[in-house]
Amino acid sequence: GFAAWDGGGLGAVCHLPLPMPSKILVVDDEPDILDVLRYNLEKADFGVLTAQDGERALEIARSERPALVVLDLMLPGIEGEEVCRLLKQDEATRSIPVLMLTAKGQEVDRIVGLELGADDYVVKPFSPREIVLRARAILRRAQPEAEPEGMMRIGPLTVDAAGHRASLSGVSLDLTATEFKLLTTLLSRRGRVQSRDDLLHAVWGYDYAGYGRTVDTHIRRLREKLGEAADMVETVRGVGYRFRKDA
Repeated sequence: GFAAWDGGGLGAVCHLPLPMPSKILVVDDEPDILDVLRYNLEKADFGVLTAQDGERALEIARSERPALVVLDLMLPGIEGEEVCRLLKQDEATRSIPVLMLTAKGQEVDRIVGLELGADDYVVKPFSPREIVLRARAILRRAQPEAEPEGMMRIGPLTVDAAGHRASLSGVSLDLTATEFKLLTTLLSRRGRVQSRDDLLHAVWGYDYAGYGRTVDTHIRRLREKLGEAADMVETVRGVGYRFRKDA
């Protein structure tokens, strides 16, 4: 837009347009949690939309296209896992990253959410500051980030880091922001073994013991999408993962 100038003279003030805050949709059936998250996210300069059930969440996601959905798994009506699945099936909402909130203690419940396409998860009870930090980390991953190699071509795989695109034998790959960041991280460190902790720090932006399965789940999803090129990502038993140098 244009800057507005409010008159001549030394006292004139130039009114520059402020950047629009990223909109985050928070979905939870507990009003207290919605209020706390709204307060903390707005304090961190995010715009906040809220929904208390799955049906309303889907409506808002499709109409408002938020930058991120913070999604509780335990919802009335359409449960959170189904909401996540529907978001990832819909062309209009597929690229919106999802941060899951879950009160469930069993790891398998969190892994199911990740396999449905969620980018990250936080277990209740959580600190609002952690949600803000995770939200920022996810949104950073969604931004195009140029790598020194620029356009990378390895066999049938082509990765355009700056354009945030990847294709296999000319067919575009439908990668989430996290999967794309994982792929470019492994590519930029090609031939070097990366531990789960290394990848957590580089891709997710945090260091938390016990989150190794998050990496494993995303590696498995990435391999599925790589198809014929899946074996380019090697498992180094007891250590971590490596993108083959001789691929």
